[in-house]
Amino acid sequence: MIFGIAAIVPALFFTIGVIRDRRRIGNAVWLGVTLVFLLLGLLFRASMSEGALAVVVEYAFVAVLLGLGFVLPIALIANGVLMLRREGFRPANLLSLLAGLAIFGVVFAFGFATAHTGPVVDAAIGSLLIVAAYVAFLFVSLLLYSIVYGSIGRRTGFDAVVVLGAGLIGDRVPPLLAGRLDRGLHLYRREVGAGRAPLMVVSGGQGPDEKVSEAAAMRDYLLRREVPDEVIVLEDRATTTEENLRYSANLLAERGWTGRAVAVTNNFHVFRAAVLARRLRLRMQIIGAPTAWYFLPSAFLREFAALLTHNPIAHTVTCGLLVAVHLVLNLA
Repeated sequence: MIFGIAAIVPALFFTIGVIRDRRRIGNAVWLGVTLVFLLLGLLFRASMSEGALAVVVEYAFVAVLLGLGFVLPIALIANGVLMLRREGFRPANLLSLLAGLAIFGVVFAFGFATAHTGPVVDAAIGSLLIVAAYVAFLFVSLLLYSIVYGSIGRRTGFDAVVVLGAGLIGDRVPPLLAGRLDRGLHLYRREVGAGRAPLMVVSGGQGPDEKVSEAAAMRDYLLRREVPDEVIVLEDRATTTEENLRYSANLLAERGWTGRAVAVTNNFHVFRAAVLARRLRLRMQIIGAPTAWYFLPSAFLREFAALLTHNPIAHTVTCGLLVAVHLVLNLA
């Protein structure tokens, strides 16, 4: 009962935050806090019960621990190897592999602490576990809210469709970018069918290993699918998501456009793009396109790391305070 009542406050903040602006990072944190209180309430209720509920929760808790400690890191390492084979050796493709090894490292540290007890060891390992728990809490919260964000909101009534670029293979549109273009094309055709005449903005500059700009390749892709050239707006300077959004909005403003826009990216990238759009004060919604399953773990980890860089001081201070409290209590 106590934890259930405690969950009402963060749930209220979460609801208000979503109503005010779905693009707030704080919404993800309030969602995570709400779920933590609800989980604690379930565990407390199970501990006070002697029936089947207690047995079910106990086995479920053990299964979750085993899954997080062994199954998850093995799956992440396997995914990392698959990423390297299919996508090549790049730092971003190492993330799931490194995450799996990091989880095994935390499990090893916990096992070492149980076998070598002592004030210094307990303080050090406890600090490591606190930081790991904080990072895991943020990751799960942002992951769940990313799914929530991508599932709600407006789906029609757009006057402009902005497709964010991704890397080319020479001058060819790869599957990842084709998915974004196909989703944008679907939105465009739906608006045309409803009697509107939306613009399509293709955004992306030219990388060092690309024969043409991403925007040029994207325009050719749309032209081959019978999108009129006069409704396609070319933005061929952007090299980051923030530049994609800002430069595209500027081009629309130069044309006197004042309507409602939607930006299309991949589903793993939706929430971070939405956060950036909010920081740029753009009246723009973000919609995601499907992504190959094997690409998602590394992609979500990359997005999580990027979101952490938005508030590095806050996360550093929070971790520092949690560790300080732990050290004071442990060494007192």
